[in-house]
Amino acid sequence: MPSVLEQRITTGSAHHAWRHLLHRYGEKSPGPPPEGMRIAPSAAVWRMVPSSEWHRAGVDRSRAGAILRACFYAPHLEEAAATTLPEVMNRLQLIPGVGPWTAAGTLQRTLGAADALTLGDQHLPVQVGYALTGDRGGTDEQMLLLLEPYAGQRHRAARLILLGGLLPKGRAHPAPHSRIAPM
Repeated sequence: MPSVLEQRITTGSAHHAWRHLLHRYGEKSPGPPPEGMRIAPSAAVWRMVPSSEWHRAGVDRSRAGAILRACFYAPHLEEAAATTLPEVMNRLQLIPGVGPWTAAGTLQRTLGAADALTLGDQHLPVQVGYALTGDRGGTDEQMLLLLEPYAGQRHRAARLILLGGLLPKGRAHPAPHSRIAPM
């Protein structure tokens, strides 16, 4: 659910939506948990969230719909968790509203999938490319080539690169119509 909530919006907005929905529909954690700690709702509870609550949380119809469709397929997705990474990635992407970016984020969180590299992200290829080559810009294809030596651990390698802090400053790409006149 958090991966779907993060689609096409800022991280802060996604965290707000998650906190709102988790506080409203999540269960209290067992034992003596820290204040405010909640357990994510079950698929059955997610299906009961009214449209007004999705709206209050700042979740648009397409993301709410993707979450509800994922809840419908939850038993099949749990079965898929025992298969190979490519198979579970494919199964997740059969759900309308779930693409490679969302599938990778889901598997990173739920299965700790060390090789579920996030593709289709606006920033990650630029950050990985800059950290490994010093070049600005970058595409998914270039990132895959750079991370090829880490096959089996590409998500972990990308996370470690980001945690290393060697990231481009300012804009990574020049404006499409900017021209710098020679001096």
